[in-house]
Amino acid sequence: MAGRLFIETVGCQMNVLDSEMVVASLRKVGYELVAEARDADAILFNTCSVREHAEDKTYSALGKLKRLKLEHPEKIIGVMGCMAQKDQQLIFDRAPHVDFVVGPGQLQRIAALIDEARKGAEQQLAVSLGRRDGTREAIERSHETFDPLRDPEMRPTPFQAYLRIQIGCDKFCTYCVVPMTRGPEQCRTPAEIYEEARVLADQGCLEVTLLGQTVNSYEHRGAGATTRLADLLVKLQDIEAIRRWKFVTNYPRDMSSELLAAVRDLPKVSHYLHVPAQSGSNSVLRRMKRGYTVEQYREMHARIREMVPDAAVSSDFIVGFCGETDEEFHETVELVRECRFKNSFIFKYSVRPGTKACELLPDDVPHDIKQRRNHELLSIQDAISEEDNAGFIGRTVEVLVEGLSKRGMRTAGTQAGPAQLTGRTPCDRIVVFDGDVALTGQVMPVKIHDVTAHTLIGELPAAANRDQLLPLYAGD
Repeated sequence: MAGRLFIETVGCQMNVLDSEMVVASLRKVGYELVAEARDADAILFNTCSVREHAEDKTYSALGKLKRLKLEHPEKIIGVMGCMAQKDQQLIFDRAPHVDFVVGPGQLQRIAALIDEARKGAEQQLAVSLGRRDGTREAIERSHETFDPLRDPEMRPTPFQAYLRIQIGCDKFCTYCVVPMTRGPEQCRTPAEIYEEARVLADQGCLEVTLLGQTVNSYEHRGAGATTRLADLLVKLQDIEAIRRWKFVTNYPRDMSSELLAAVRDLPKVSHYLHVPAQSGSNSVLRRMKRGYTVEQYREMHARIREMVPDAAVSSDFIVGFCGETDEEFHETVELVRECRFKNSFIFKYSVRPGTKACELLPDDVPHDIKQRRNHELLSIQDAISEEDNAGFIGRTVEVLVEGLSKRGMRTAGTQAGPAQLTGRTPCDRIVVFDGDVALTGQVMPVKIHDVTAHTLIGELPAAANRDQLLPLYAGD
């Protein structure tokens, strides 16, 4: 089997990693990647169900392919990912030209599904068991990921990679579909994780981000020992080629002092912690079934500040959740002002079919109020981010150079001299500066002279060149 493959990915880092693995498995049987759907023999959409907008985007893209499929019925169209697991037959109903639908726990079957579709098979549905459709063990097995084939060409840069240490979630927040689309929480063995990390190191990775829905909940029991995330980070330190370790996304109640000590003491672990709060109101948190109070979140945040004073902490917030009053929203505003997050990802609540909020709680906050709260909270967060970033002016920071910035890409080939490059500090701050694109993949000192809410703007010291590398350290 061979052919040309197009894949479009929306959603979280888990989806980006899933797409990398699917492409690696299809390259193994002879597929080559193309940039346009019309040029492909097989067209895949890796989908997200966390927000309605992501689903609408996928259905719109599928609709645009209807004419292409009529003109070229030999082209194979597949939908994979979380929306596939959630909507299942509905996708065929809304887009009857789709050949197969495959959930995130069945991705190892994609090559075979394409082959069967080529042979004229009827529409194929390959999804995992629902949370009530079998024993815990059977459900877990149906959500397992396939062998971790890795493909550096699918990564944003060849020296940065994601590594999944945990799949699924058992938290069951009332707004979230992930426990249904990704299945029960399961932790991969430390040996599997270590070996995959070695593969990434051999492929030239310098920075690896460990992924889990609640990554700091990682706990693997086996061979008479229990391994938690802190233990895993210790073990991974001896992979010499990998110079930075990050991990996302964290659950507030599981941010242990043991883990914070590992972040503080292990030289390769970045001082960056993404810990979603979702709301600053206890009553909203109860309706969300988040499992902690604002007071507990504040205590956790205070421990971070005490144990890792230079840590960059980011968060997520949902505004306009079911029944959210002005007073409850302003409690969220106060939490943001108090914690001074590096940045926050702020979303307007949208109903997700299959969740408890959809079933039990009315979506009663008007859209215009959601919009207003979204803009207000973003504005407050941006002001905080810019104020805190201003503290870097005059300082020199270490930057892992990722390549051309967006502006650098636009002006590439149209101007003489250095291009604008972009990269990140160990604490995940974005930095732009002018330099030789040959610096890509190296760690360089950059002196900051200006900032925005989202970016540090700097310059290379006069003596800096691609041979002048800095040792990595955990903080900025």
